[in-house]
Amino acid sequence: MIGISACLGGVCCRYDGQAKEISALKKLVASGQAILVCPEVLGGLPIPREPAEIIGGDGFDVWNDTAQVLTNTGEDVTDLFKQGAITAYQKLREEKITTIILKENSPSCGNNTIYDGTFSGNHRSGPGVAAAYFILKGLEVVSESDWRIVMDREEV
Repeated sequence: MIGISACLGGVCCRYDGQAKEISALKKLVASGQAILVCPEVLGGLPIPREPAEIIGGDGFDVWNDTAQVLTNTGEDVTDLFKQGAITAYQKLREEKITTIILKENSPSCGNNTIYDGTFSGNHRSGPGVAAAYFILKGLEVVSESDWRIVMDREEV
């Protein structure tokens, strides 16, 4: 069993109220081979919500208290992002999940890249808040661009 970002599984939970469904991943959930998590929603953020980006670093920096997550209007949502990561991890742990496929570029789920904190659409390397937390806790974090690797390796 694997974990999957809820938006990749077809749930309209992104900041803009949309999904980024990958039909093969949605089928894994329907067949009971995967579970969905949205750290941002689990942290208490609404759908839709203001866009948010990490200011001053990446997800690891947020956990080290040297960066924060702000919305495009300046609201500090750092604690909600952290709580969502913790809650999502607890859910994954209860299901004995060791691998999760996450949505790239997200301030929460980005694995390799996130938005650069300027709200300009530019990216920077580094993980989001939840991805960093999952990595720190020993989960294998995979970007949605690499989901086929997981499916080939796992018996899903």
